[in-house]
Amino acid sequence: MRALVGNRLPNFTVIQSKMVKGSLDFLGVNYYTARYADDSTSSSSVNPSYTTDSHVNLTKPKTPSSWLFIYPRGIQELILYVEKNFNNPPIIITENGFSDVNNNSWTIQDALNDSLRLKYHQLHLSSLLKATRARINVKGYYVWSFLDDFEWESGYTYRFGINYIDYKNGLTRYMKHTALWFKKFLQRENLTTRVNCKKYELVPSIFQTKLILSLTSEPKVKIQLKRQIN
Repeated sequence: MRALVGNRLPNFTVIQSKMVKGSLDFLGVNYYTARYADDSTSSSSVNPSYTTDSHVNLTKPKTPSSWLFIYPRGIQELILYVEKNFNNPPIIITENGFSDVNNNSWTIQDALNDSLRLKYHQLHLSSLLKATRARINVKGYYVWSFLDDFEWESGYTYRFGINYIDYKNGLTRYMKHTALWFKKFLQRENLTTRVNCKKYELVPSIFQTKLILSLTSEPKVKIQLKRQIN
C-alpha cells in the first residue's frame, strides 16, 4: 500500500504506533457486494485517489442498484481475510443490506413484497454461519437499514429499508416482508431464551451461532440469538 499510495498515507511516530497497536475493541466491517477485478494496464499519477490506488479495473453485473448484486460468499471470504491478516479480532458486521429502486409506479403492496432482499439477508447470514463454524470471531450483525432513508448522493431514489416509508403520506411506515421475517425470527428466539433461561441450547440447524442482531438506523434493536433460518 505504501508503495502505491506514497506520501498520501499518514506517518506514525514510534510512540503513536505503540499506542494504537492492539487498541481496538472490535473491527467493524461493511459488506454489500463484490466485483470482478483485473490488473490495470494503465495507471496515471494525475489526480490520484483511493479509487485509483488499487491499480485494477473493476466490473460488475447489472442490478437495480447498479452497483449491488448478491454475492454471499464474499462476506465469508472478507472476514476470513480479516481473521488471517489481523489475528482474528472481534468482528461486527456494521452494515449489510440490499436496495430497491424507488419506483413511483409501484403500489405500496408491490413495494412491501421484497423477496429479493429477504433472500439476500438469509443467504448472507448462512454464509456468516460457515465462517463462525471455522471459529471466526463474529460478534454482531447490523442490517442496513431499518427504514428507507436518504442515501448519500442517490437521495431518495433507492430504498434499503426493511420497513417502507410512504414519503407522500406523512412518512407512514409499513413492514416489508423482510421485516416480518425478522420479527418472526426474533420473537421465536425470545420464546426460546425464556424457556431456556439458564443458558442457550444449540439446536442442529442452518443457523446455530451466537450473534447480536441489530436493525438499523433508529431505533436499534439488539438481541442475542441462536436460531434457525427458515
